[in-house]
Order: sequence, then structure tokens, then C-alpha cells
Amino acid sequence: MNNATEPTTAGRYAPSPSGDLHFGNLRTALLAWIFARRTGRDFLLRIEDIDTARSKMEFAHRQIEDLEALGLTFDGEVLFQSQRCGAYEDALETLRRSGHLYECYCSRKDIREAASAPHGVQGMYPGTCRELSNEQRASRRAELETQGRVPALRLRSEVADFTTRDFFAGEVTAPIDDVIVRRGGNKGQGQDWAYNLAVVVDDAFQGIDQVVRGDDLLMQAPAQAYLGSVLGFPPVEYVHVPLVLNAAGERLAKRDGAVTLREMAESVGLGGVITLLGESVGVAGATSAEEILERFECGDFSREPYVWRG
Repeated sequence: MNNATEPTTAGRYAPSPSGDLHFGNLRTALLAWIFARRTGRDFLLRIEDIDTARSKMEFAHRQIEDLEALGLTFDGEVLFQSQRCGAYEDALETLRRSGHLYECYCSRKDIREAASAPHGVQGMYPGTCRELSNEQRASRRAELETQGRVPALRLRSEVADFTTRDFFAGEVTAPIDDVIVRRGGNKGQGQDWAYNLAVVVDDAFQGIDQVVRGDDLLMQAPAQAYLGSVLGFPPVEYVHVPLVLNAAGERLAKRDGAVTLREMAESVGLGGVITLLGESVGVAGATSAEEILERFECGDFSREPYVWRG
């Protein structure tokens, strides 16, 4: 299976519509736009709204308006993940046919306890359900059925680790476990697609071969690259950029005050926000996104987190 269209070389920005974009989000969007434009790629926008409990269309529209107000132009139509369930089903069927898919009946508590056992690895799924017999699977499935729940689905990994490449970090290798590709949950509430599956399938579909995002996701890249290789997708170039932190050294969040575009624009104006964004990527005194694009020098871009001072 290959869900990809004709290759088009593109970069992207893919926010979740759970609130207005704050300064840290906007800085990552700016960098994704710069890297795409500087390398002759299209720049695409995708709204990652598969988390129905947290996603709101109102915020999706506000995010689009904010990016356009900053001058971060994008190509083609905006893609909404909530409209892509059929593609995720197709990907699961591909994994099922190739023997790379199995049901997992573990609760979060089960996984925490297994990871804390003497030979467990923190944060790694220990493979509890990987080699169950058909009879054991039927029993566990029936047990969940009585609770009104359905099992999760996991990737049956065939490697211990995987290596991908990042623009700044170079080769990045990480251990690979059997990641969830569809979450379990209450029966009848629809599919709860896992981020790892959706992002890999949609990047391939959109012809995206450059992913710029926060460096807190750096060690997730090998697992996503491995899943893409299992599905037969071409490799992606990753560009993980430093986060914006607050004065306490924590990741910037909306609770840190007036940090959204609309809040900042009330005090310094839209032009002031653009200037602040330019300064955060090493371009002083810029008055437009186009000017930041023209003057941005990768060699002057700091690999240290940017501290937001308000």
C-alpha cells in the first residue's frame, strides 16, 4: 500500500486546534515556513483534530487566521485529520495483511506496572500482548467486551532500534517498541487514532518530505520513520528546533500570560509581534515575515531554547 500522491516535496505546519496559538507555536510555524520556502518546497497546513475531546473548529479557524495575519502563506487547501479516517483504516489493513498488527488488552495501569518491574524499561511497552495464543486473545477480548471496551492496536515491530536523520542533530537512533496505532476505549465511541499513525500517513499523502517541529519530539522521530518504512513510504528529513521556555525554564504555555498573537498584538501591534518573532530566530528589527525569510541565516540560529520574557 502507498497512500502518497505524486511526490511534491513539501514542508508543513500541523497544529492541534485545542486553543489559540501562542508565541512558541508561532515561532515553530515561522521556522517551518522559512525552511520550506528556502529549500523550494511547498508549505502546507494541516489541522490535527483527531482528538475530538480537545479539538474545536473555532480554534482551527482562529489558528488559520493568525498564520495568515503574520504572512505565513501556505499552498493548497488546509487538510483536516478528522476527514482522513478512511486512510487510517487502509493503513491498518496494510499492517494487518503484512503481520505487523496485533490487539493489546492492557490498561494504562497494566503498562505502568510492567514498566516498573525489575526488567522493565521506563516508557517502553514490554510486549505483554504480543505473543498471546488465539485462545488467550479471545478470553481477553471477551473480558473487555463485558466492560464495554475495545482493545487497542499495536505495531508489531521487527527491529530493536531505528535510525533517522535530523538537520541539526544528525543521525538519531532510538529503541523501537510496539507503538499504539489505534487506541482502545469505550465501545461505540468511534476510532481513537494514535498520533504516530496519523502523522505518518498524512505526511506521505501530502508529499511532505521535510518536518520542522519542536525538539521535544526528536526521539519520537525514529519510531515514526520506522512505521513509515513498514508502510512503504519514502523517508522524511526532520528539522527539530529548540522550544520557547518561560522564565522558570518550563515549556511556554497559555498560562504564562499574554502569549497568543491576539493578546500580544493588543500591546505591541501585529508589527511588534513580527519583530519579536524575528528576534527569536536571530533576525533583528524585521517588519514582515518576508523580511525574516530573506535575512534568516541558519548559522546564526541558536540551538538553545529561546526564553520568553513577556
